Amino acid sequence: MKSLLKKYRILVFSFLILGLFVTCRSLPGLFTGGNSHSFDDFCTKLFQDEVTDNTMNLHFTLTNPKAAGIDSYDVTLGSISGNSPKESAQELEKLRNQLKQYSRHSLNREEKLTCSVLTDYISRQQSLTDFPFYEEVLTPSSGVTSQLPVLLAEYQFYCKQDIEDYLTLLSQMDSYYAQLLDYEQEKSDAGLFMSDRSCMKVIDGCEVFTENPEDNFLFDTFSNRLESFDGLTDSQKQDYIERNKTVIAEHVIPAYELMISGLTSLLGSGRNDWGLCNYENGKAYYEALVACNTGCDDGVESLYQQIEDARKEDLSVCADILAKNPKLATESPDLDTDLDNEEKMLTALASAMRKDFPKPPETDCQICHVDPSLSEYLAPAFYITAPIDDYSKNRIYINDANAYSDLYYFTTLAHEGYPGHLYQTIQSYHYGLEPIRSLLNYPGYTEGWATYVEMQAYYYAGLPDDLAGLLQHNQAAVLSLYATSDIGIHYYGWEQADMEKFWATYGFTDLEAIETITDLILDEPGNYLKYYVGYLKFRQLRSFYEEKYGDSFDAVAFHEAILRTGPAPFTIVEEQIMN
Repeated sequence: MKSLLKKYRILVFSFLILGLFVTCRSLPGLFTGGNSHSFDDFCTKLFQDEVTDNTMNLHFTLTNPKAAGIDSYDVTLGSISGNSPKESAQELEKLRNQLKQYSRHSLNREEKLTCSVLTDYISRQQSLTDFPFYEEVLTPSSGVTSQLPVLLAEYQFYCKQDIEDYLTLLSQMDSYYAQLLDYEQEKSDAGLFMSDRSCMKVIDGCEVFTENPEDNFLFDTFSNRLESFDGLTDSQKQDYIERNKTVIAEHVIPAYELMISGLTSLLGSGRNDWGLCNYENGKAYYEALVACNTGCDDGVESLYQQIEDARKEDLSVCADILAKNPKLATESPDLDTDLDNEEKMLTALASAMRKDFPKPPETDCQICHVDPSLSEYLAPAFYITAPIDDYSKNRIYINDANAYSDLYYFTTLAHEGYPGHLYQTIQSYHYGLEPIRSLLNYPGYTEGWATYVEMQAYYYAGLPDDLAGLLQHNQAAVLSLYATSDIGIHYYGWEQADMEKFWATYGFTDLEAIETITDLILDEPGNYLKYYVGYLKFRQLRSFYEEKYGDSFDAVAFHEAILRTGPAPFTIVEEQIMN
């Protein structure tokens, strides 16, 4: 299913929080005799094989494949099949054994780090191969049918071949979606198909996309990219525009119509409307999923307790602040009047963060807005991960379907931009992240970092310190409720009454909102743990080092050590900080 190492990781999402306040294949050509080739050669070959497995990943990872030694590649969206987990397990084990052939003593510091991270990643992926058909690729917000149109709209044309590749990819969408439906049929046959509620959301999203086939946003985004592309005559551009219209009409719209028809025929075949624990082996799958999503080795029950303890700590801080200044409970959190648009907010964040974080390299960022045809099911905001060979231009998308307060907009831009995803990405590249590591997805690190700095942004907003502290600790407590609910539903078997009782304990009784939260958690098992557990691990690390070093604690140095490590499991992050 897709490549051995990388799933679609192009979009880094910021998922909606309702606040109280406010894919595998074999690896042909890999080395078989570890020490007969250098570890660097091994990583280079592995990177080249993996990044060319599907052209979307290749294009969003490299602007110039030839400079990375990739002279040719098949243009493909990849493939997906339920038959591959067993093959995947075998290939992952082969890769693990190849890594063992490299003596750690012969590797330099960076190679040791890469080897350790790669070994850990393989182990976590191996644990998922024991559960074929449990992965859902068609989730309403982050599944293929909602992500792929955004990626296509963002597919930049660096050379004429990119235009040809793009049109070829569009022409494959109907056959690729047919594969997705075959996979969903196999899930259904295995008793693991999604609930009708989730399925209808995916169908609705597809229907919105095809609502106006003659006015699809992929027409304009293609023409706009051609307009700014040098080296084509007006006649050639017009020919490409006509080809684009034809391929959308003949392959893209039919792909979504096929998806609507196929999923409609599968309605009623789902056997579970609630958490993963209600499936056979669902609890074990959730444990493996949480380990992959968080990048930490704490068991689910331990995480449940850690989350509860952190929530108690945050609520205690809130209570202390309000006891000292009760008026804050009703005070409006107004931003500085100068922060009256998104560009000024991002600039202010990039400046304010300098006292706590290393200076970022120079880069541009464009803030874009989600097309209305995709807004209902896409996340409130996301960052398009920059290519590893050119991070000079970056894009953040805002979904205007969400009602943003000025402060929420500000902290969202912190999460996606500075010092969040954008900053973490370009800073890790700047520090020399090995190419192979760009293919390893550690969402606990990336989403945890963005959430951690989002909390810091409350103190950059020009608010009184006590108000900033109250808002920050309240927001952390709210996010912890999502994380606890995720475990409650998918591990302990909570249903709607349990959710209502739990949230009512914290004064939250809006049943419609609780149902929305429940749906989000049912659609994306383990998702909120990426954000909260990742945040909690960074918070725990910082508390440990602040206590250890006292007044000599250096926030800039602490953050630099994390960023130089790059996305990794938290055991390795901690080791690198200590060294």
